[in-house]
Amino acid sequence: MTDPFKHESCDVAIIGAGPAGLSAATTLKQAGVESVLVLERETEAGGIPRHCAHPPYGIREYKRVLTGPTYAQKLIETAHNVGVQIALKNTVIKLEAGGVLTIASPEGLKKLTAKRVLLATGIRETPRSARLVSGDRALGICNTGTLQSMFYLKNMVPFRRPIVVGTEIVSFSALSTCKKAGIQPVAMLEENHRPTIRWPIHYAARVFGVPLFLNTHITKILGKERVHAVQAMDKNETVREIACDGVLFTGQFTPESALARISHLELDDETSSPVVDQFGRCSDPVYYAAGNVLQHRPDSDNSAAVPLYYTSDNLPQPVDVAGKCWDEGRITAQWIANDLNGNLPS
Repeated sequence: MTDPFKHESCDVAIIGAGPAGLSAATTLKQAGVESVLVLERETEAGGIPRHCAHPPYGIREYKRVLTGPTYAQKLIETAHNVGVQIALKNTVIKLEAGGVLTIASPEGLKKLTAKRVLLATGIRETPRSARLVSGDRALGICNTGTLQSMFYLKNMVPFRRPIVVGTEIVSFSALSTCKKAGIQPVAMLEENHRPTIRWPIHYAARVFGVPLFLNTHITKILGKERVHAVQAMDKNETVREIACDGVLFTGQFTPESALARISHLELDDETSSPVVDQFGRCSDPVYYAAGNVLQHRPDSDNSAAVPLYYTSDNLPQPVDVAGKCWDEGRITAQWIANDLNGNLPS
C-alpha cells in the first residue's frame, strides 16, 4: 500500500513561533545546527506579542523598548537572518516516538521526522466554558487574546462597556487595549480577597477609571442576542445585576499542551505540562519543551524556568512574560545543540 504521507526530515523541529520558539531556532542555527524548521499553525509568526500594541517588549533581548508587533517582527527577522525556516499554516496533530510528527498543511497531511523536537506551544486563557459561568450565549463575550486580535489585527471592537474578569498582568494589558479602542469597562471583578498581582500594579485600575470589586464573581450572563447585564455575587452571597454590553475574561492561563496530552509523553498531574528534566528534556529524550507550555511548580528545580512574578499572596504565578520565554527558549536550544553533539548526559 502506498504511504499517503509525504516524508520529510530535519535536525530540529520547533512547534510554535512565539518568543520561545523563535529564540530557540535562532540559537540553534547560531550553534551550527544545519536544518531548523519552525512549525506554526497561524498565518503569521510572532506569537501573542503581535496582538499587543503596547510596550514594554524587547528590553531583555534587544535593549530597547518595543511594542508587541515590532518585537514580534524583530524576532522573525532575527530568525530569518540566520537561516531559520518558518512554515506557516502547518498544524502538528500527532507526536510519535522518535521525533515523528504528523502535520496538517495547506498541501494536505504529511510526516516529518526530526532528530530533536522542541514544544514551544505556549499558553491560552481559560474561556467562559471552562469557567462554568452560566447564562445566555450572547454576543460580546471574549478573552484578552480575542480582544487584542480583533482590535489590533482586524480593527474591530466587540463591545463598549464590558465587565472585566480577573486581575492578572494580562488583565491590565486588556485595560490598556480597551483605552486605545475607546472602550470603557464598567467594572473589574476578582473572586479572591485581593488582586492576583502584587502592589502597586493593581492600582492601575484606578488610573483607567475602572472600579475594582474584590470577593466578587459572575454567577450569570444575561442577554439573548447581546450581553446587556451580568449577575455578580460578593462574599456575603449578595447578588446584584450590573449593566454592561460584554464580558472580558482574562487570565487563568493553562498550558497549550493538547498535543502532549494525546501523545506518549509523560505529563505533570498538577500542571498538565510535559514533565522535563533540568535540560528541558521530556520523558522521550527526542522531545524538549520550553516557554509557557511549562507551568512550573513553586518547588521546580529547573532554574531556566523560574516564574517571573508573584501574586499578592507571594505565590508564584505560572506565566512568564515574553522576555523570560525568549530566554528559556535560548537556554533550552543550547542544551539541544549539546545533545545533538553527544555532550548531554542521558
